[in-house]
Amino acid sequence: MVVPQRRKPEATPLSISVDRSDPSVPVVRVGGDLAYATAGPLRAEVDRLLAERPHALVLDFGDLIFLDSTGLSVIVHAWREGQRAGTAIELRAVPRFLETILDMTGVTGLLERPPVDGRSGQQTSDSTASA
Repeated sequence: MVVPQRRKPEATPLSISVDRSDPSVPVVRVGGDLAYATAGPLRAEVDRLLAERPHALVLDFGDLIFLDSTGLSVIVHAWREGQRAGTAIELRAVPRFLETILDMTGVTGLLERPPVDGRSGQQTSDSTASA
C-alpha cells in the first residue's frame, strides 16, 4: 500500500505592529502564525520594548491563527523579562485555542503575577521588613 505524502503547508507569515500612542503601555498586535519559523522578530520586538521599561506591555493576539511551543516560549520570555524590568505583561484579544494552551501549560498563572522589581511601591501581604 502506498501512502501519499502530504505536503506540509507553509507557515502564514507573522505580522507585528506596535501602537505607541501611550509610551508607558505599548501595544504589540500579533497576527498569523507564531511558530518556530516566525517567532524571532516578535521576540526581538518584545526585548526592544522591554528595554525601555514601560509600565505595561500589551500583546494583542486578535489576528493570531496558530501557535506552537516556540510561540508559547516567546510569551513566557516576555513575562520573564517583564518581571526583570518591572513591566506587567498583558494579553489582549486571546483566541480560544491560545487561552486553552495558556491554561493547560500554567502560563495563565504566571501572567497574573505582578512584576517584582518594586517600581510600583506595592508590597504583598506576606512581605515582612527586617531590621
